[in-house]
Amino acid sequence: MSREDKKLITEVSGVVEAPVGRVRDALRKALLPAEAPDSDRFTVEDFPGHRSTVEVTDRMIALQGGWWYRAEWTLASHPDGTRLTHRVYNVATSLRWGVPLANRFFLGYDRATRDSFAAGLTRIGADLGCPVHLTP
Repeated sequence: MSREDKKLITEVSGVVEAPVGRVRDALRKALLPAEAPDSDRFTVEDFPGHRSTVEVTDRMIALQGGWWYRAEWTLASHPDGTRLTHRVYNVATSLRWGVPLANRFFLGYDRATRDSFAAGLTRIGADLGCPVHLTP
């Protein structure tokens, strides 16, 4: 997916004081069902009646579903371990301008995403037995 095909809605990042490979494994475990295939592209049922496409690389896990939603978690080396960045994009191919109007939950969406990310980061740190912290 090209940069032009997606519009950034929100971004948050943090550091997990562990190597990229360990963080990637913990992130995969946190995001995907246990029965998810070990392949680079597949579909999962997020909740009853809703399916998302999952893309996995050595440095990214992405979920895309519905008419507009794409979430990407990217991993990068950091002096203290691994920087984990979560971005949510609007990938609507038509009526992109209507996404915020159709989704009134965007009021406070940045804060809710940040809070959810912080909780997930804390769980990953607990699973790996290492410190984590949000980055500005």
